[in-house]
Amino acid sequence: MKFFLIIILSVFTFNSSIHYKGDELEKKIDEIFAGFNSLTPGAAVGIYYKSKLIFGKGYGLASLESRVEITRETNFRLASVTKQFTAMSIMLLAAERKLSLDDLIIQYFPELPKYTDRITVKDLLRHTSGLPDYEDLIDDTTTVQLKDKDVLQILAKTDKGYFEPGTKHKYSNSGYALLALLAEKISGLTFAEFLKDRIFDPLEMKSSVAFEEGISELKNRAFGYAKNDSGYVFSDQSLTSAVLGDGGIYTSVEDMFKWDQALYSSRLIDKYLLNEAWTKAILNDGSVIDYGYGWYLDVYNNYQRIYHTGSTCGFSNVYMRIPQEELSIVVLINIRDIKAIEYGNKIADLILQK
Repeated sequence: MKFFLIIILSVFTFNSSIHYKGDELEKKIDEIFAGFNSLTPGAAVGIYYKSKLIFGKGYGLASLESRVEITRETNFRLASVTKQFTAMSIMLLAAERKLSLDDLIIQYFPELPKYTDRITVKDLLRHTSGLPDYEDLIDDTTTVQLKDKDVLQILAKTDKGYFEPGTKHKYSNSGYALLALLAEKISGLTFAEFLKDRIFDPLEMKSSVAFEEGISELKNRAFGYAKNDSGYVFSDQSLTSAVLGDGGIYTSVEDMFKWDQALYSSRLIDKYLLNEAWTKAILNDGSVIDYGYGWYLDVYNNYQRIYHTGSTCGFSNVYMRIPQEELSIVVLINIRDIKAIEYGNKIADLILQK
């Protein structure tokens, strides 16, 4: 099978407890992804270290029908890994004082019901709003893909939330659809245009796009599949696949490297705002949750980790960062119901050796 590979073959010493030999690492990663081959969908894997993309490789097929192989340039639907880009969009507007993260969302969306009148922008970012998840509210007769504006219309018809804002943490895709609409309302651009103008173009993420059928051009894309008893079936789109704010970005291992490097600098926003995004939220009662603005925050192998997963129709992904080592790992898979984070953890275990 052909593949594209970037790997540095010398011995790296991260610190006294972390080191590996490049060719040995390649062999071990190949073993992790041995289940993906020229007959199956697969994965793109990237490892970024000290300002370099030191490993980039594809396994399996981007399209079973056309037999296109996955490379580090193959574009996958990020699903909820998109949320960090949506959060960045809002932080960019906040940095320009065009909105405040403490603003009440009802001032921007007056059609929302009364129970939302204490929900802030920050609550949407942190999933502490209590907004019902729109995916649980889709009418059974719906056959046309929803868009972000449809999420607003669905929420406008609800009469109560899960809980009072700021009192609990419950993951809700609805909040990130509203954040995309908020970016549109404040900027005057479509959300896809905003991402392109303010993030993708400045970082030269040339193949990245918030995909809109009939509007966007998306080259080198992976198509989604699901595994069944007879093999794999095409499973690329669902009713929610056109909602952009919670999961609509497509990108590649190569472009994610550019995003990763920008997060070490003030290229997009000042570092104090980035640090705020990576700070665990505190609920009204003083309890702490392991989530910031579009990022999960935990400890892995005794290292502080910043990460997000993404799972949707036909795709499963993880992007994790260990900033103290300037190490990041991305795994993009075009098969549904596979836990990409388990693959990412296995790679981290190889590198973060005790």
